[in-house]
Amino acid sequence: MHKEAGERRDFLPKFAGILEKYGAQAVLEEGYGSRMGYAQDDYLSSAPSCIFATHREAYGQDIVLVLRCPGEEEMRWMKPGSLLVSMLHFGTRPRRVELLRELGLKAVSIDGIVDDYGHRLVENLSAVAWNGMEAAFQVLEDTYPPPGLRSPKRPPIRVTLLGAGAVGGHTVQAAVRYGNPDLQAELAGKDVPGVIVTAVDRDITGNQGIMQEILSRTDMLVDASARRDQSRPIIPNDWLAHLPKHAVILDLSVDPYEDMDGKHLVKGIEGIPQGNLNQYIFTPDDPAYDSIPDFVNTKYRRHSVSCYSWPGIDPYGSMYVYGEQLRPIMRTLLEKGGGENIHKDGSYFERAISRALLSNWPL
Repeated sequence: MHKEAGERRDFLPKFAGILEKYGAQAVLEEGYGSRMGYAQDDYLSSAPSCIFATHREAYGQDIVLVLRCPGEEEMRWMKPGSLLVSMLHFGTRPRRVELLRELGLKAVSIDGIVDDYGHRLVENLSAVAWNGMEAAFQVLEDTYPPPGLRSPKRPPIRVTLLGAGAVGGHTVQAAVRYGNPDLQAELAGKDVPGVIVTAVDRDITGNQGIMQEILSRTDMLVDASARRDQSRPIIPNDWLAHLPKHAVILDLSVDPYEDMDGKHLVKGIEGIPQGNLNQYIFTPDDPAYDSIPDFVNTKYRRHSVSCYSWPGIDPYGSMYVYGEQLRPIMRTLLEKGGGENIHKDGSYFERAISRALLSNWPL
């Protein structure tokens, strides 16, 4: 993935062997896996038939599998009718959907592969919550006023959580342990008061008076929401004025800022920067604020923590999980000869994949 320098994730050699077992030949970009310490021989020992090619040649294959969505130039290298399997986020990336259709590409959005009950089959939401929460508490330790975060004399830490879905559930577990069970055990052993999590959803967040009162006693504000309407923030920037000066904002949803021909898509918490694996901690005077679009109000600022790929902080663990989850997905796609033969009334995994097909996404 040719993203920021901090992005080091590639699928593990074992996964290339799995693809070969399912009848595919893996075409890997030269240097694949090297940022995680793997050499070509590691992949060849697991998948003897795999070959190494240039970056552009890799995108010329029948199926292109890459965790994070490639750029527009790379998409244009693909053959019309070939299949892109990636985290495409159709719901929040309408321009991406338009481009895929314009180029005549087929696509499976990994984040949209869900079972019959709507549960994602390829996800690492636990890592999103725990990695994000650990980073946020590290910042809060620096900003927290006397007597300090580790003092038995301080009051309980108050975390306000936007959203009570799948990510929110993991976030509560991580929050009450400071994102680090060892730290939680240490502080508990010294009788340091713990963490109180207040989860608020749509019936509360729409009430300005209630929310401003909650924000006034919030040490950490966390966005783990899944909004239906990305054109409106949950927390307008003006409301951030009610947060204590030491408060930390944690962005786990990582929705983008985008101008869609006059329709503006914004983050759930308005006015915070978009982070990545190179930089995910932002002070109120960080230069990153200068790159936020002009249609976004950034007047009120606090220390913010945001990363487009929270699981990527642990590259090996992340790719092991994704590889195991993608095994049956890739097997089904290969056995069916691609996305066009996937049926919504087929097997369990066919049904799951069908819900993530570009061809089934509303026009």
